[in-house]
Amino acid sequence: MKNVGLKSGSPKSGGLNLLRVLGLDTLKEEYAFARSESTGYTSAKKIPDHWVPTTCGYCSVGCGIEIGVKDDKAIASRPHAAHPVNRGKLCPKGLSEHYIIDTDNRAKYPLLRKDGKLVRVSWDEALTVMAERFRATQAKYGPEALGVLSTGQLVTEEFYTLGKLVQLGLGTNNYDGNTTLCMASAVSGYKISFGSDGPPGAYEDMERADVVLLIGANLADNHPILCQYLEANRQQKTVIVADPRVSKTAMMADIHLPLKPRSDLALLNGIAHILISYNLIDREYVAAHTRGFAELETFLEKYTPEYVSNITGISLDVLHKTAFLYGRAKAGFIGWTMGVNHSTLGTATVNAICNLALLTGQIGRTGASPFSITGQCNAMGTREAGFASSMPGYRKFDNSEDRAELASIWGIHESRLPAQRGLAYPDIIEATVAKKIRALWIIATNPLVSYPNQDVLRNGLSNLDFLVVQDGYHPTPTTELADLVLPAAIWGEKEGTYTNSERRVSKVNKAVTPVGEARSDFDIFLALAEKLGMREELYPGWKTVEDAFNEWRLVSKGRLCDYSGINYHMLAEHGAVQWPLTEGAAPVATSRLYADGQFQTADGRAKLVCTEWAPFPEQPGGEYPFILNTGRTVEHWHTRTKTKEVPILERLSPRAWLEMNPRDAKKLGLHSHQSIDVVSRRGRIHGVELRLTEITAPGQVFMPFHFAETNVNEVTQDAFDPISREPNYKQCAVRVEKTLAHAGANS
Repeated sequence: MKNVGLKSGSPKSGGLNLLRVLGLDTLKEEYAFARSESTGYTSAKKIPDHWVPTTCGYCSVGCGIEIGVKDDKAIASRPHAAHPVNRGKLCPKGLSEHYIIDTDNRAKYPLLRKDGKLVRVSWDEALTVMAERFRATQAKYGPEALGVLSTGQLVTEEFYTLGKLVQLGLGTNNYDGNTTLCMASAVSGYKISFGSDGPPGAYEDMERADVVLLIGANLADNHPILCQYLEANRQQKTVIVADPRVSKTAMMADIHLPLKPRSDLALLNGIAHILISYNLIDREYVAAHTRGFAELETFLEKYTPEYVSNITGISLDVLHKTAFLYGRAKAGFIGWTMGVNHSTLGTATVNAICNLALLTGQIGRTGASPFSITGQCNAMGTREAGFASSMPGYRKFDNSEDRAELASIWGIHESRLPAQRGLAYPDIIEATVAKKIRALWIIATNPLVSYPNQDVLRNGLSNLDFLVVQDGYHPTPTTELADLVLPAAIWGEKEGTYTNSERRVSKVNKAVTPVGEARSDFDIFLALAEKLGMREELYPGWKTVEDAFNEWRLVSKGRLCDYSGINYHMLAEHGAVQWPLTEGAAPVATSRLYADGQFQTADGRAKLVCTEWAPFPEQPGGEYPFILNTGRTVEHWHTRTKTKEVPILERLSPRAWLEMNPRDAKKLGLHSHQSIDVVSRRGRIHGVELRLTEITAPGQVFMPFHFAETNVNEVTQDAFDPISREPNYKQCAVRVEKTLAHAGANS
């Protein structure tokens, strides 16, 4: 008999320990204290041998962080005091980020499905099978039968490497990332209004503006470190938050605009109407730097305060007050996130935001910007370098000069570059449903939780001949369906750069050895290129990610997103540096785009766009009387793959909930903390905790989207912006009913 009861186990093991039962094992090693130079008297196991500076791998704020390392294990996280973004602070996710590296659900070895089961194989076999199956699929069905879905969480060097591999090596342009699910409308809106992607302003503008208008942006939950910019010089500015919910950020505001769901476009057009009517626009700027004013002025005539008040539910007095505050501001800042982007009218709404900035000349100046606050840690990196929605360097697929320039840099014939963008994320999924895409490569994303209307996705994935999922974690709902799982190194285990929402490039550093046989995505991409016989052609002489960065610097040179003056030594010295930075130039503390009034259009003028409001696609009524809104909670990240493994975060928020106004609950006979089901025309979410609160208005309900166990995307609709192809996650019609004891799981 094994004497397991006499072993001193750690608290994590939870096994029987006779010495502990007898009171003889006090776990003195586990709970020993020691003195640290930086933290004083603290837990001995939390004192690292050294600290490694890096950049946080969650959201787009781009906080500087240090990883404490002991015996090649990450044991602590703390703010990087010298980093210019977070100013010595971190949110709960950042402070506990070291926990995500060594978890039970890390993917450690390549797994290949044989006889219906995923079994461990060598890297050589995994990559050989991958290359052969991809080529066989393309030979049988055509090159476009292969699709690739990427992420916003790789380093820029990996995005650049992957783009070349997909477009030139694998020869398919059916390639997109999950950034389309969060940022595509901002990208499309910037392109239409200004001629190029790229947020014009900086975080500093939030503390230098005298009026800050936030639309569908709950910074306190989504980007909490940015709240310190709002709080700085609090007495000198007015903060206005437009949001259907009384979010945490709305509670911080001087004025909350509780507009009806998806009426933000009407609100913006109404503000523009008032600005023009009261001559609160910068006519000199409009005449010198824009086109389309006459058409816009005529178009906006219908958006009278009375008309807009009826659509939005905002009173006439508050509409006028909001317009006057912004129109008379010395420096007006408009920020937005998913509340704007997650819409069938997301691009149009971004254009309307840009209209306000252009009409008042609130762009390119300190404190003045229409500012898209990005979602993922490196969504900007893939937008700039990733070769998905545009060619690297914000080059346009349909511009022959852009194609010729890029082909010349790479030493290839222009015909190898696609003349149009391939399928966007939702269209790739539709192509799997239609059996036009037969092989799919999914990288660092978990669509079996994050994609809207899950039935459509499951249908599409079931049609595939071959599915590869490359991730740092397994099992996830998506990896469990894979034919091949490739284990990837994650944050803390690899090197590169991230670019944050204000175009600030930060270094990402390796602190510990990757778990098991996990490899960095960069190494996986190069190894696959080797199997395809194209490594040297695509990546001549490359050995490290710095080789990729230096080629990207060359490709970006002279472009709006010019990285040519940035190098790894500079990033180590300064902590983070904004683009554009031309070769040989010294970095400045803060830069802004379009300060000279010259835009990335043929005539150098920005475009004023007429954007018509319309109701959202699925209106409530009948069997489905409520409008469902979705969003985040500060403790978790996306599909919870990482944060559910962080004990403190999981304990703070272990399960999903549905917010409902008490007046609605009373009519339905429902009570707080009761178990309820949420039902739409597409599916049912079973067994969700009901929370009654005045935060959510009558007729509306709210649910976070992080939880696979009670997945809100069982009920959301697959309606998309026609331009950006971003999903309309935030408004669908549902009913709420008491959970029955005999009810099954999600159906």
